[in-house]
Amino acid sequence: MSLITIMLNILLPPLAVFIKHGIGGTFFISLILTLIGWIPGVIHAFLVNGK
Repeated sequence: MSLITIMLNILLPPLAVFIKHGIGGTFFISLILTLIGWIPGVIHAFLVNGK
């Protein structure tokens, strides 16, 4: 995982997921989790982009 991806995972989780996986279910899950609370969005982004 690059430094840019890590920074995006922290600052803008849905954008980081979009860049790696495009628009799809994973992006919308990340968006919803980020809207509910920032921390769940960050955790999800790290889990998804860490694979």
